[in-house]
Amino acid sequence: MKTELRTSSALRLLGLARRAGAVAPGTEAVRQAIRAGEAELILMAEDASSVQMAKIRTTLHDRSIPQAVLGDRNTLGAAIGFAEVSAVAVTDRSLADRLVAELNEPADEPSTDAVEA
Repeated sequence: MKTELRTSSALRLLGLARRAGAVAPGTEAVRQAIRAGEAELILMAEDASSVQMAKIRTTLHDRSIPQAVLGDRNTLGAAIGFAEVSAVAVTDRSLADRLVAELNEPADEPSTDAVEA
């Protein structure tokens, strides 16, 4: 399926961002990256708790940072070499832009992976 290929490609790009030192893994690290103005993209797990997501959304205030849901906590964590994470901020603009483009690639079927700003 094209959606699975898109997700797989996005997860590989996220792994590349991790190796480049351009990720902030976990809810608190994402919030710190937002406050520091370093977050270029926020990826959230589909099974993240509503409490964790509310913390991130509260930190965002009126900032316009792209956000997307990408896999579950296990998948998101595995992509960056962690056990489980609820959210990851990508801090490199170029890699964030590549991820956004990958997640917004037209698919043959509807998907929840689309990025929203």
